[in-house]
Amino acid sequence: MLNKRDVPDGSGQFEGKFLVAMPGLASSFFAQTIIYICAHNDEGAMGFVVNKTRGMTFFDLVEQTDVFTDNAVPSMPSSIAYAPIAHGGPVDEHRGFVLHTSDYCGESTIPISETVFLTSTTQVLRMIASGRGPKRCTVSLGYSGWGPGQLESEMLENSWLTLEADPSLVFDQDHETKYDRLLRAAGIQPEHFVAGCGHA
Repeated sequence: MLNKRDVPDGSGQFEGKFLVAMPGLASSFFAQTIIYICAHNDEGAMGFVVNKTRGMTFFDLVEQTDVFTDNAVPSMPSSIAYAPIAHGGPVDEHRGFVLHTSDYCGESTIPISETVFLTSTTQVLRMIASGRGPKRCTVSLGYSGWGPGQLESEMLENSWLTLEADPSLVFDQDHETKYDRLLRAAGIQPEHFVAGCGHA
C-alpha cells in the first residue's frame, strides 16, 4: 500500500511533466521511455514509465496476487481483463500503483494534477475488476525514483527531454507507439532525435 509519505511533497519544476528518454539512455532500462513525474522536490523525484509493459494483463495480476482472498476473481469485460500492466520503473517492482482519472477517490488517493490521481491499494484493484473503478487508468508494477539532486544532474547530462504531460497519453494502452507519437506531436521526427536536443 502506498502512503502519502512515500510521495515527496512540494512542486518541483518537473512535477506533472513528461520526461522523454534521450538517445544517450539507449543501453539502459529507460531506453525510449516516457516517464510521468508525480513528485519532485529537494528530497528527490518519483514517477512512472507509461509506455513499457510487464508482459502480463490485469487479469493475470489479480489472479496471481491476494487482491481477491475470499472470493473468486469476478468476470470482467475483455477491455479490463486484457489491459496490459505497465512497468512503472525499477524500484519496488512488485508493488502495484494505479494512475487514474478524478472520478475515483479512495482514502489513500493522492492528486497529482487536476486530471491525474494516484492510488495504490488492493481496494482500487477490486473496484476496477468489478467495473466500479475509475473511467480511465493505467496499472503499473514498480516506479522510477531519484535521490536528491539526481534528476537535476541527469537533466544537465541531456539524459531527458521535458514535455508537457498529456493525460490522455498517460492512460493510452497503445504502449508501443507512444514514444514516436509523443515526439511527433512535439514536432520532433523520431528518426532525427539526437542527444543534443534541448529542453521544452
